[in-house]
Amino acid sequence: MLVDPANLTAADHFDAAREMAAANRPFLAHLLAEEAARLTTDPATAAGIRAAFPDPNLTRTETD
Repeated sequence: MLVDPANLTAADHFDAAREMAAANRPFLAHLLAEEAARLTTDPATAAGIRAAFPDPNLTRTETD
């Protein structure tokens, strides 16, 4: 079944972010969480979503 992306809610994006995090796909999880936060009307909730899925490019550590 195809779904129009315009009909997806913040909860849909947040659920998908959790699924991507569980599948070890942190960048996709971050992108989906950003969209969930953008669709959320409460600033505190949006901040919590962003904090739960930080940008993996900013949190990774380089190794030799």
